[in-house]
Amino acid sequence: MNPFLQYLLVQRAKKRIKSRKNSKISEKRQLVKEVRSGQVEFAHALKEIVFIAIGVFAAGFGLQGFLLPNQFIDGGATGVSLLIQLKSNLPLGILLTLVNLPFVILGASTIGRKFAIKSIIAIVALALVVHFVPYPFITSDKLLIAVFGGFFLGLGIGMAMRGGGVIDGTEVLAIYLSRKWHLTVGDVLLLINILIFSAGAYLLSLEVALYAILTYLVAAKTVNYVVDGVEEYIGVTIISQKNEEIRLMLTELMGKACTIYSGKPGYSKNREVRLPIDIIYTVITRLELARLSTEIDKIDKKAVIVMNVVKDIKGGMIKKKPLKD
Repeated sequence: MNPFLQYLLVQRAKKRIKSRKNSKISEKRQLVKEVRSGQVEFAHALKEIVFIAIGVFAAGFGLQGFLLPNQFIDGGATGVSLLIQLKSNLPLGILLTLVNLPFVILGASTIGRKFAIKSIIAIVALALVVHFVPYPFITSDKLLIAVFGGFFLGLGIGMAMRGGGVIDGTEVLAIYLSRKWHLTVGDVLLLINILIFSAGAYLLSLEVALYAILTYLVAAKTVNYVVDGVEEYIGVTIISQKNEEIRLMLTELMGKACTIYSGKPGYSKNREVRLPIDIIYTVITRLELARLSTEIDKIDKKAVIVMNVVKDIKGGMIKKKPLKD
């Protein structure tokens, strides 16, 4: 690691240790732990920045290279922004920010402040890219516009989600409303987009609305592919020798419920005794995956993590507690 960066991490760790009182752990052990935690946070933050940057430029290419010059629209908040832009000629960058802002504020209370900060940075970055970057005009073929415009827009949205934020806030609204109405996120998104496409058919033309549906379907499939098939919730099984620390992180830091069950490793060297181990199972939303991965890496980089799609869930403490980041 760069010596200057290492120095900054050590100084950060010392400040954190000094701010704590009555700690029973030795200062040297605390310093090593804090430096390691800082290294993990830096590595994950850098990866998330790269994901969001790729997402912003990919979405900008889809918008400026395909959709906007040909007066096409999409679903979600991006589709609303495109629809308003086509009827009012206001700058798309400003509209993207204004339309997504309420969803980001909602995400701050529903998911967390860090998520909201990442999202507003990503959305403002997309607005600047759309306004200032001179993307080339690619094609006027309507089928190619719908397919590849949707692909690059979906790629951008998916990469931003991999980075722990969003550039289209409709899914935040869908998660919130699904809890209120006891519907799946997919059902809520379908209702929202039916309204958008109906408005497109009325204000523009039925043909534009039909191509918008195709664009949306391509974008949605691309998002699912980029984020590895995430749905409304993700079930996470964690196997680690440091299971108690991970349990405390889930319940106290992230405000998540979890289930503990006992298991035994199936493999042992030289027939040594296979001791029981507590296995942790929890359910989180897809937008919390980046943070969960970071927090687990801080505790145990060798932890075995198994993730699987949960189509729907009822009951339990899925909603995040109002904790400070």
